Amino acid sequence: MKGQQYEVAGGAAQTNADSGVATRQHSMGTNPRPLGQRPVQQQMRVEHLPFTVKVVHNDQELGKAVDVRHAAYARHVPVMAEKLLAPEATDYEEGSVVLLAESKLDGSPMGTMRIATNRYKKLSIEGSIELPLWMEGAALAEATRLGVSDGRTGRMVKTVLFKAFFNYCQVNHIDWMVIAARSPLDRQYDQLMFIDLFPELGYIPMRHGGNIPHRALAFDVASAEQRWAAARHPLFDFIFRTQHPDIDVKSGKRSLGVEQPHLGGSPFGASLRM
Repeated sequence: MKGQQYEVAGGAAQTNADSGVATRQHSMGTNPRPLGQRPVQQQMRVEHLPFTVKVVHNDQELGKAVDVRHAAYARHVPVMAEKLLAPEATDYEEGSVVLLAESKLDGSPMGTMRIATNRYKKLSIEGSIELPLWMEGAALAEATRLGVSDGRTGRMVKTVLFKAFFNYCQVNHIDWMVIAARSPLDRQYDQLMFIDLFPELGYIPMRHGGNIPHRALAFDVASAEQRWAAARHPLFDFIFRTQHPDIDVKSGKRSLGVEQPHLGGSPFGASLRM
């Protein structure tokens, strides 16, 4: 429901040394301005990254995304990795895009995320839960298949992929960002000020996630800047006051292969998403 009042579970977000933040902090500036004076336009700082993030447009780029996706799952959820050696049907669907982070140095894949909207079909998470009634009619986007390279660089890539997800939702007029997160990854989304859609239920087994218990979390796009400013979120300047030319979330025309993997009769096929 647009404009709904709610409290963020756990109160204001706190800085976590393992959150993957690899950028310097900036003062937000709270000096009051005299009555009648027009607000000064906030100047955007430009920051270049050692990698790019873009929507995949061809099979070669999708192959890179699949490689880093599989490697990440092999480290953290080995039982699921064997199902992720090839692209999935959802990678090709209308209303679905795959993001790819690539090194500027050698073009190697550093991270990936898939975003699917409810413009053409229900979200995958809705195969396991019925979303709250107040979300009915809202434009939703679900992020799945998050995978990044190992180490400190991977944590930075994860932060940038979140910004790319947020930017994609802004460009495409999405009301709510939705994710299903297992423990302990869910704590990172608590810090980003996602809300728990079912706090009374806690972790819910997800059909599309191999029946691994996840929390269903959501993020209100329209109020994000106001909420993060009020909470003095450590990533506020990075998300809202910094321009990153290396992030490009324009979909454009895709030339992905016509041949898609056969996943059987289940509406979710062999897709097991994080």
